Amino acid sequence: MGGAAHRTSWWIAGLALVTAACLTATAATASATAPEKPSPRIGHIFVINLENKGYDETFGSSAAPYLSKALTSKGQLLTQYFAIGHASLDNYIAQISGQGPNPATQGDCTTFSEFASTGVGELGQVLGEGCVYPATVKTLADQLDAAHRTWRTYQEDMGNSPTEPKTCRHPDVGSTDPTESARPGDQYATKHNPFVYFHSIIDSPECDQNVVPLDGLGADLASTKKTPNLVYITPNLCNDGHDKPCVDGQPGGLVSADRWLREWTPKILGSRAFKRDGVLIVTFDEAEVGGTNGDSSACCGVQSTPNAAQPGLNGPGGGRTGAVVISPFTKPGTKNAKPYNHYALLCSIENAFGLDHLGLAGQPGLECFGKDVYNR
Repeated sequence: MGGAAHRTSWWIAGLALVTAACLTATAATASATAPEKPSPRIGHIFVINLENKGYDETFGSSAAPYLSKALTSKGQLLTQYFAIGHASLDNYIAQISGQGPNPATQGDCTTFSEFASTGVGELGQVLGEGCVYPATVKTLADQLDAAHRTWRTYQEDMGNSPTEPKTCRHPDVGSTDPTESARPGDQYATKHNPFVYFHSIIDSPECDQNVVPLDGLGADLASTKKTPNLVYITPNLCNDGHDKPCVDGQPGGLVSADRWLREWTPKILGSRAFKRDGVLIVTFDEAEVGGTNGDSSACCGVQSTPNAAQPGLNGPGGGRTGAVVISPFTKPGTKNAKPYNHYALLCSIENAFGLDHLGLAGQPGLECFGKDVYNR
């Protein structure tokens, strides 16, 4: 009996050692092969676009202290964020579709012309020239609809014209765009509203529901349920920093843009949707294109596109603008020197909502926001 008991005790001890070794090896293997922690569960993304300012002017010796100091202290400053082209419209188009510039969008589509397509190239680039893309060209809005998520763009002054529609406002296809310059009391600019350049949106009843004036944002922020998953905001031609001075006598430039941010940003940051799972990105469509501050630099891979050999007119890109990211998932008061651009912004929004990458947002090697941005 004693020998049998000894052998049984030895067998149990050996089994325990083998089991412990296997568990240790399994844990080590799991640790080595475990995927990176996914991005946080983001539910609401807010994008604010300002106009025509380079990084040194905005975040250096700035006339916008609220943006350059107060907002950067609340989030992360992307010091190497670049626009993709010049002038305005091609940058906005890139942010929601991944389509590169063409001569018409580089010229801000003074005539609201149909896009004359000759085919489709690599990375979903529609070949040809024009402004209003065919219904086959999909946007971030189309993706969100298909995923049963919500979106809305809030365009300041869109509803201010006594003769034009209050929602989904755009020129008739083929006509001259009358909003190229600001009007007293109505400083809405079609070229800063990319959603109306796609037949998939303007031919749908959703356009009137989701392409709306800024006035409605406050009510939509009142509850998480009313707040769209994507909130895309464009101030008017004075408050986005485009004009200086403005037609209504306001100073314009960074002074008016900073005042606008001081009014609207706290409403976003104080909303239940943002506090629960939100991200706010404040950026600029492009740096200045001419004069002593002209900048047509670029980053992040593909720059020349089938329809534009030089997206920046005088160079490969739209210049270094910088951007600010504020979120419960981002450490306040941090800086990030990783290069990003408007295609990367689209890629990052798509990743957050589990969507495929459209157009140049899917180019090989393009970096999207990751743990460097969501670092909290």
